[in-house]
Amino acid sequence: MSAQYQKFLKVLEKWPADKTKIGSSVQRGDDDTARKMSSNGANVIIGRAVARTIHGELGNEVLSMKKLLPNFTPGLRIVQVGGREDSNVYIRMKIKAAEEIGIEAVHVKLPRTITQVELIDKINDLNDDPRVHGIIVQMPLDCERNIDSHRITDAVSPEKDVDGLHTINEGRLAIGDLGGFLPCTPWGCIELIRRTGVEIAGATAVVLGRSKIVGTPAAEMLKWAHATVTVCHSKTRNIEEITRTADILVVGIGVPEMVKASWIKPGAVVIDCGINVKPDPTKPSGTRLVGDVDYWEAKKVAGHITPVPFGVGPMTVAMLMKNTVRSAAKALDRQLRTQWTLEPLPLTPLRPVPSDIVIARGQKPKDIAVLAKEIGLEPREVSLYGNKKAKISLSVLERLADKEAGNYVVVAGITPTPLGEGKSTSLMGLVQALGAHKQRNVIAALRQPSQGPTFGIKGGAAGGGYAQVIPMEEFNLHLTGDIHAVSAANNLLAAQLDTRIFHECTQKDKALYERLVPRVKGQRKFSPIQLRRLQRLGIEKTDPDALTEQEYGAFARLDIDPETIMWERVVDINDRYLRAITVGQSPTEKGITRETRFSIAVASEIMAVLALSRCLKDMKQRLADMVVAFDRAGKPVTADDLGVTGALAVLLKEALEPNLMQSLEGTPVLVHAGPFANIAHGCNSIIADEIGLKLVGKGGFVCTEAGFGSDIGMEKFCNIKCRTSGRKPNAMVLVTTVRAIKMHGGGAAVTPGAPLNKQYTEENLELLEKGLPNLLQHIANGQAFGMPVVVCINVHVTDTPAEHELLKKASLKAGAFAAVVSTHWSDGGAGAVELADAVIKACDKGNNFKLLYDLELPLLDKMTKIATTMYGAGQVVLSASAQEKVKRLTEAGFGNLPVCMSKTSGSLSGDAKIKGAPKGFTLDVEDVYVSAGAGFVVAMCGEITKMPGLSTRPAIYDIDLNTETGQIEGLF
Repeated sequence: MSAQYQKFLKVLEKWPADKTKIGSSVQRGDDDTARKMSSNGANVIIGRAVARTIHGELGNEVLSMKKLLPNFTPGLRIVQVGGREDSNVYIRMKIKAAEEIGIEAVHVKLPRTITQVELIDKINDLNDDPRVHGIIVQMPLDCERNIDSHRITDAVSPEKDVDGLHTINEGRLAIGDLGGFLPCTPWGCIELIRRTGVEIAGATAVVLGRSKIVGTPAAEMLKWAHATVTVCHSKTRNIEEITRTADILVVGIGVPEMVKASWIKPGAVVIDCGINVKPDPTKPSGTRLVGDVDYWEAKKVAGHITPVPFGVGPMTVAMLMKNTVRSAAKALDRQLRTQWTLEPLPLTPLRPVPSDIVIARGQKPKDIAVLAKEIGLEPREVSLYGNKKAKISLSVLERLADKEAGNYVVVAGITPTPLGEGKSTSLMGLVQALGAHKQRNVIAALRQPSQGPTFGIKGGAAGGGYAQVIPMEEFNLHLTGDIHAVSAANNLLAAQLDTRIFHECTQKDKALYERLVPRVKGQRKFSPIQLRRLQRLGIEKTDPDALTEQEYGAFARLDIDPETIMWERVVDINDRYLRAITVGQSPTEKGITRETRFSIAVASEIMAVLALSRCLKDMKQRLADMVVAFDRAGKPVTADDLGVTGALAVLLKEALEPNLMQSLEGTPVLVHAGPFANIAHGCNSIIADEIGLKLVGKGGFVCTEAGFGSDIGMEKFCNIKCRTSGRKPNAMVLVTTVRAIKMHGGGAAVTPGAPLNKQYTEENLELLEKGLPNLLQHIANGQAFGMPVVVCINVHVTDTPAEHELLKKASLKAGAFAAVVSTHWSDGGAGAVELADAVIKACDKGNNFKLLYDLELPLLDKMTKIATTMYGAGQVVLSASAQEKVKRLTEAGFGNLPVCMSKTSGSLSGDAKIKGAPKGFTLDVEDVYVSAGAGFVVAMCGEITKMPGLSTRPAIYDIDLNTETGQIEGLF
């Protein structure tokens, strides 16, 4: 770099950027220069003064943004490859201007060795970063490799292209769409012309130069401002004659002082975009800056003229800042926008109502990326799995941390028949009504179904009729593999547990220690998880060779009591032959066998951990805390003791992200986690609900389900899930059917696969009235938590108006907030509009939610409070084994956990054969164990299998793959 050029850069760095704060006076030397340039002749357009005014306006805009959202700051990223000094000068000017305005400008420095692919990857990272509102790539690229600069400028997202150089933004300008980002220098020129007071519309304008950055876009902007424009370039003949016709002359030709006074029409506006260094021995620097116009001569003829320096240059930076603030304003508007731009899918119900799979296949889902954008998700927050489902990043919670949450609605049911009463269907009908028909922001939050019921009797869990999640095949089968991840993590822990017992049985303390902390390349060290175990043992040493013989043994030997092992292997199918097995039968296991069993995957404590975790850190801690057994001294043995916490977290990292799908009417559905309600707490994840509540915002709705009846799923939703999340639901929707109430009134048995008795297909008000106590108990259950209860009567085709009216009157008399007949199964969201109206009014009532019990109560008292209030029991009696385990768990520090009652879903009592609403009965608790990671104590009431079996004729007989179309058949 020549000495002359270095001097030029020093001069350049002084003039565009004000050295003091916005609105203050400039340096005297600059004032003198500007005064001399302004004396005599044309009116001099001092761009720096205009730029200073714009900076002030932008600074006020940023302050206004911060008042709306205190933590919001416009973000600009300036990407530089290499380290050219001229680029550094320009970057420093931009950063200084940004700081004065209140923009967070970050200089992203990249090495000269970077490749084109690496540079584009970096730009894509910035494109996806919601904190970044503007990106500029400083040109020229100072790189060792050949990089296509056009590809680089087009790699910047058009929505963040504050330089206005992306092909899309150029194209928008070319067709007169000025709503995108405008190129900064031409935009600055137009702004200067307007500030002269000269009318652009109807004027004759000439642009000298056709560069992509200045000439061409300047001509387009003048054209769309209604000037008559001529562009001249190096091949243009008779340039002087053409320029003399110009009322407005914009010069960006790149030749020092090329335009003379004779080229200029008297009184014209002359905008000089050139900047050149010219030797000048009279100057201390030995150089001076000149433009493409012979300024001192042109000034005598022109009406208005920009000087160099102090003219267009400062405006380029000012308009760059203006583009950045404009982009930030759009981002803030999206963040604060209360109403989504959701486009519902049209729905035309057929008669008779087709099968669920026919209905689902008859509706084409919208592209999931489109839905994600409609509900306010940023591209980087969405990981696409094809075009019909996606995972949502937990980072959305950080971005929306300051956003007010929406209304929280739990959908529960009465004690169901074995056929189910349409709780999921009702939830889907409700959200379709709220979203597609009431234009409310709403998200359905569902559990992911297990493949056990899908291939068994119950079938899928996507809802039914015209109120479904689509595509139902993907929803009901693998989805994004979360359940498989849970299974892998669960079984890894089981493998490590049995393996550790084997190795402790076959090795001495020292040998075991040597293998647990091996010497690698002459050195050995503890892993982080081993250091945590040392801390729990009270051993402060970190050098593996410093431990004593006694400490070797304490560290290496968990001394697990096989009789206390609570951890079981899992598989996500119904397999009755895995209910009792023996492991360790191979001769290689040296006779170390034990009896155990498999559970279905969704019964794993890890599934409950997934559902109750609030973030990755919380999940990892919960995984660490899981108790798998007790040692022979009665102390709990955890997953962390087995050294497996980190490995489990790795397997579950992606599984912690909720899955985005959609309803038949194109409203969003979050599907995540799937713990059974009769075994675990039966609710979808806290994280899915939190993301949903933030996305819908104030006035919106997240509607989530609680498994089985309110006595089971809703009770645990409140006492376990809401206690953990701190959320207070605004209302409860209680789903009931005429069929189920008749069953509780003494109707004939309801058997899957068998025809319904005519008691259920004909009007029978007497039988219906006898079954009302079950409905009333469930209404009381919701009221016990302080929630307004909206009763949803899910219509079946054989119901009669008189039966509906009986249910409505009984519900309202019992204190229900509303009782609504809903035809969503046959009509979609349109059939649940009255239900949606009732839910809206219930949520407006005010939140009086309360928990049922305090954690300080003894475990037995908590069980009793649940049983007497939710079930109608008279007392809870513990078996001798359960009493001993309650004592052990309390002594181990688990007595202050909430209780998860594991009982039959077929009755309010512990006996599935007892229907209706029995009172004063004894509830027997046969077993008690802790799910320390999930954070509750499980009380087993009666025989509750954690591994369902297949029936004589399961659904697998009907499920098939059409090899010609590739479609799945037989799902329901």
